[in-house]
Amino acid sequence: MSRWKAKHDKEHYYKLAKKQNYRSRASYKLKQLDKKYKLLKPDYNVVDLGAAPGGWSQVVCDVIGEEGTGIVVAVDLEYIKPIDHEAFIAVKGDFTTEEVQNTITEIIDGKADVILSDASPKLCGIKDIDNFRSYDLATAVLNISDNILKKEGNLIMKAFQGEAYQELINKLKKKFRTVKTTKPNSSRKRSSEMYVIARGFKGPKK
Repeated sequence: MSRWKAKHDKEHYYKLAKKQNYRSRASYKLKQLDKKYKLLKPDYNVVDLGAAPGGWSQVVCDVIGEEGTGIVVAVDLEYIKPIDHEAFIAVKGDFTTEEVQNTITEIIDGKADVILSDASPKLCGIKDIDNFRSYDLATAVLNISDNILKKEGNLIMKAFQGEAYQELINKLKKKFRTVKTTKPNSSRKRSSEMYVIARGFKGPKK
C-alpha cells in the first residue's frame, strides 16, 4: 500500500468518526467485526477492557439501543467520559486486579456474555520489548476470562503479530471452541495488529 493511500484511509475513518460522533476511528473496527461475525446482541452484558476513550463502548451502546437489556462496562486506568446511554457504566482502575474484576461481576450481577479489548501496550520502538509487552497484555486479557466470562461466552481482542503470536493463539484454542483471526478494513494495512474472534469459552479449569 502506498503512503498516500494509507494516509487517505486513516483520514477517511477519522473524518467519519467526527461526522458520526464516535470518539475514535477504532469504532469502525468493531462495527466491521460485528457485521462479519455477529458478535453483539441487545441483551448481552459486555465488558470493554482498556476502553478509553470509549469508541468500542459506543458501538455496543448502539447495538443495545433503547429496547435492549444489556449492559456495557468500560474499564480503563484513564478516565472515560460518560456515554449518554443508561446501559453504559465506566470503571476507572486496573482490570488485571481482583478488586476491579469483582466490581465488574457485581455490576452485571454475574458474568459477561462478551469480553472486548482493543487495548494496546505502551510501545517503545524496540521490537523484542514491544513484542513481549503486547503478548503480556493479551495474555492478561485472556486470563481474565476465567473470572468474568460466562461459559460459552465470546472474546474479541487485539493482538500483535510477532514471535509470541502463535503461542497466544495456541493458548486461546485451549480455552475456546473456535478461534479465528482477521484484520478489518479500518485497520491500517501496514500495522501488525490482528483481531482475534474466540467463541465458546470452555470455562475455567477446575
